[in-house]
Amino acid sequence: QVQLVESGGGLVQPGGSLRLSCQASGTDFLAYEMSWHRQAPGKQREMIASISRSDTTNYTDSFKGRFAISRDLPADTIYLQMNSLEPEDTAVYYCHADLIHGGRMGDAWGQGTQVTVSS
Repeated sequence: QVQLVESGGGLVQPGGSLRLSCQASGTDFLAYEMSWHRQAPGKQREMIASISRSDTTNYTDSFKGRFAISRDLPADTIYLQMNSLEPEDTAVYYCHADLIHGGRMGDAWGQGTQVTVSS
């Protein structure tokens, strides 16, 4: 079994910054690509960025600049640095991993962490 756990969300004022973390844990797995997504109230879930084991990153265009994804490969942890946050960034932020687990391909989602940007 593989579990993804996000942390670092919370309440922040407009213009502030947050750094989210997501750690994958379990046995007999390889997370070959991990990514961050978010879902705002009443909107579809959207991908922010992904990162491979070689640190190749892909960003949805609207998130380039303010958001940055990174990875601590030995710890199976990814991060999302978010700067210049605005109320429109309020959403539940989710971690996702494409996995090889027990010899099979699969995926996993974290439970999400709430980010609220408000004055």
